[in-house]
Amino acid sequence: MSYITETLGRLVEQTAFLNLTVGNLIMIAVACIFLYLAINRGFEPLLLVPIAFGMLLVNIYPDIMLAMEDAANGTGGLLYYFYKLDEWSILPSLIFMGVGAMTDFRPLIANPKSFLLGAAAQFGIFAAYLGAMAMGFSDKAAAAIAIIGGADGPTSIFLCGKLQQTALLGPIAVAAYSYMALVPIIQPPIMKLLTTEKERKVKMDQLRPVSKLEAILFPIIVTIVVCLILPTTAPLVGMLMLGNLFRESGVVRQLTETASNAMMYIVVILLGTSVGATTSAEAFLNWDTIKIVILGLIAFAFGTAAGVLLGKVMCYVTGGKVNPLIGSAGVSAVPMAARVSQKVGAEADPTNFLLMHAMGPNVAGVIGTAVVAGTFMAIFGVQ
Repeated sequence: MSYITETLGRLVEQTAFLNLTVGNLIMIAVACIFLYLAINRGFEPLLLVPIAFGMLLVNIYPDIMLAMEDAANGTGGLLYYFYKLDEWSILPSLIFMGVGAMTDFRPLIANPKSFLLGAAAQFGIFAAYLGAMAMGFSDKAAAAIAIIGGADGPTSIFLCGKLQQTALLGPIAVAAYSYMALVPIIQPPIMKLLTTEKERKVKMDQLRPVSKLEAILFPIIVTIVVCLILPTTAPLVGMLMLGNLFRESGVVRQLTETASNAMMYIVVILLGTSVGATTSAEAFLNWDTIKIVILGLIAFAFGTAAGVLLGKVMCYVTGGKVNPLIGSAGVSAVPMAARVSQKVGAEADPTNFLLMHAMGPNVAGVIGTAVVAGTFMAIFGVQ
């Protein structure tokens, strides 16, 4: 009888119930909310489902993120190895290759002025950088937090690892991906506030056709120019342009399909679950996390506003040929931000078609955020 009692006692001790804290219960509830938003409301399920599930796992079984050097048997937790791929910047770079293979850069090539809108949307990053410094974060931590304003999760993870701010990686990555998912909710009020109904109804001329030669030369030229000026951007810009070269060359169809489908989805699973697994209650429930979430929202709002305001200037200068709404797509959330520009424009005039015009600033925003990340790395002497 004592054997049975002792055995049952050991089994009870091995359950997670006895080790759950109030913080763990809060994070489990947050994970369930994220799963609801992803599955029931359709908010970026490809991102939120793995992130939320990683969050759920680590708060039930913390050892799933146990570092190899801390394990008694020398074997770390499963998601610890996934996380190392984030820390080493492997997964963010592969995500960029997939994005390049999936995305048509021709709207940007056809309208190079879109680069200005993509650049304007990076203003939110620098606003958040100053705000983070004012809140007491170190200069490197402030830079890692500020990049959330680009609404680009992989770049946020990449810069966080390069600046050795891995203690903040969980809150930064979750904030970045959350705001990416919430683009359709956050951006429209800002866009409508800063534009008139007349401006939202502006119809833009059809983009000029882009030749195959232009489409092939673009990723090569961008890689040479950007990486010569900022070599530290090579892992992101280089992989983005390589993926697009796969797409436009037309001679490596298998590589294009692999990069944009199978590889992309595998990487999303690994990256999403490992990001979610960094949100243990101990690491996530603190004042720094609240500050990061607030700063990320401010950065994203400022970036959206700056893009729209420059769009208004361009609308005035061109005599009403540019719809200011496409400026909001200058944040890096591809292609979500471009779809939001289309949606808000269509609400003003159902016959207005802005999607392809907005894809130009959207692609420019991806490049711009990577350039800003490379600039921060250059400032801090990080290779």
